[in-house]
Amino acid sequence: MDMTARKTALRKQAFAARARAFATASVDAANAALVAEIGPVTGKVIAGYMAMRTELDPTPAMTALAGGNRLCVPVIVGKGQPLAFREWVPGCAMLDGPFGARVPAGGAWLEPAILIVPLVAFDRDCNRLGYGGGFYDRTLEMLRARRPTRAIGFAYAAQELRDLVVEPTDQRLDVVVTEAGFHRPLAAPG
Repeated sequence: MDMTARKTALRKQAFAARARAFATASVDAANAALVAEIGPVTGKVIAGYMAMRTELDPTPAMTALAGGNRLCVPVIVGKGQPLAFREWVPGCAMLDGPFGARVPAGGAWLEPAILIVPLVAFDRDCNRLGYGGGFYDRTLEMLRARRPTRAIGFAYAAQELRDLVVEPTDQRLDVVVTEAGFHRPLAAPG
């Protein structure tokens, strides 16, 4: 089986697991763990995301962090491009963006130092399988080349899979937070 077929099969498996978890897992526990992982921070620029379909929703954590930090969400600017990030505040006006993701109708463009990253699947070593567009890989590579940048995967525990296909362009996460706890890589992400 070639790499594309393997990734397609893994995505199918992970989407099914995520759909089952969406119906039963504790979103509150996951968000509490996410806030604890980010820690008591102030003055940071933190990127979250607007959950789509059965993604784990980080909005409660984002709202909690918005008090002393600037929050933003990703905006797809074009195929093959890194993501841009528009400032988000609780209750701001939102529009439908590319691929159905909600984005703020206005606000400053920000560059995050901490990213809450959605995913389709992850493994024990914090490798991430995304949707296949490479947006987060390009974005993390760009941001990490500029300065230290934390990437925190946010997913249901059921999305953990073995034998993920990892390519040289894939950016490993610093940690994955789930409703059941934390996963950290065996070696530092590069």
